[in-house]
Amino acid sequence: MKANTKILLIEDDQGSREALLMLLRATGYTMTGCGSGEEGLRLLKAEGFNIVITDLFLPDRNGIDILTQVKQSAPGTEVIMITGHASAETAVKAMKEGAFDYITKPLNIDELRIIVDKAVEKVALRSENIYLKKQLRDKYEFANIIGNSQPMQQLFSRMKKIIKTDSTVLILGESGTGKELVAKAIHFNGPRREKPFIAVNCSAIPENLLESELFGHTKGAFTGAVKEKMGKFEAANQGTIFLDEIGTLPMHLQTKLLRVLQEQEVERVGSNRPIKLDVRVVSATNVNLEEEVLRGNFREDLFYRLNVIPVVIPPLRERIDDILPLTKHFLEKNCRAMQRPMMHLDKEALEALEAYPWNGNVRELENIMERIVALTDGDVITLHDLPSNIEKNFQERGGAPTNVTPNGVDMVAAISEIERRMINDALQLSGGVKARAAAMLSINRTTLVEKMRRLGIPLS
Repeated sequence: MKANTKILLIEDDQGSREALLMLLRATGYTMTGCGSGEEGLRLLKAEGFNIVITDLFLPDRNGIDILTQVKQSAPGTEVIMITGHASAETAVKAMKEGAFDYITKPLNIDELRIIVDKAVEKVALRSENIYLKKQLRDKYEFANIIGNSQPMQQLFSRMKKIIKTDSTVLILGESGTGKELVAKAIHFNGPRREKPFIAVNCSAIPENLLESELFGHTKGAFTGAVKEKMGKFEAANQGTIFLDEIGTLPMHLQTKLLRVLQEQEVERVGSNRPIKLDVRVVSATNVNLEEEVLRGNFREDLFYRLNVIPVVIPPLRERIDDILPLTKHFLEKNCRAMQRPMMHLDKEALEALEAYPWNGNVRELENIMERIVALTDGDVITLHDLPSNIEKNFQERGGAPTNVTPNGVDMVAAISEIERRMINDALQLSGGVKARAAAMLSINRTTLVEKMRRLGIPLS
């Protein structure tokens, strides 16, 4: 890390400058020195530095001026001030202007090294934070969400409009469809991307702790509240809070949540002091909230507050075109993780996956692909490598995906596939005797032969 850290030393005294350059180079840093403020600013603009160490009093520039210009042109650069004219006033002013630290002459070299090391650590943490945030943004770009089908393209189109607003969003979809993924994509592609994204699963937190978890509490608010705690809403301030399984929220907390949405403020448990918030609320549910309202289990006014912009994620069985690209993605991911050659599906295995109803949706598909990569020996995945329920479903349906989806279905191809499988099964059971196979299928022998020719089944 030290060798990659570039430090600029601005010191007008040549002897002091050369001594400091030598000492810090010996520590492992990449050092550049100059004797004037103007030369220092020129070098900073031309080469860029992680840290600037500058004397407060230079022949042509005041160190505070240099600090101000550095913070304007390179806000990620840390500045350490050195002076032989120490005073509390100049120290305070330097720190207010954004100096990392302040050290006086005569210099204590060990103290300077410690300050420089701390500044380097801060720069490294900032760079890592920027890198991780970029990774998050890249991960949740719309282009990285797999969905070539028409229903998913319609969803992406809606999401692109949503990110331009700050409205409350309600994501609707079955379990396993990727509701949190959509919520993150809305956040990380919108204007709040640099601010927190806080996810809360309302069904996973015990009811007696949920209020404190969401809204925070004061010290002594209840037994066990030994210190003050910030709630999830406060933690999400200026960012986005994602309330998953919102339909499980108890009625008394629905009332409190409604007030938070209306007033844009929260009160911690045990306090009557309102805390102003600027939070975008995205919620999700796999239940029909309108029906829950009619049953008296969910507040109607809260439903309308949450349902400003509804987003419906289609179940996997309605987006069959996405099964192949999703499967390839999960296979590649797990093969890489388990350090084995890339695996792929044969035609029959893919047809079986496309014929399966996927009650667990994308999450179920992902889990199955992980299991297959872990347990299958070969690189080609066949029908028999799939879980028994998928294989059984495929065989019971005649081996072809016959469910009609919004994308439509190739009925002629599906019927042909069913005929092919039934004829092959009958021929196998009859020992290849066509007359017996035809009888099993309740057709005459000539019809069987015609079908075999049409379907490309060998006659002998």
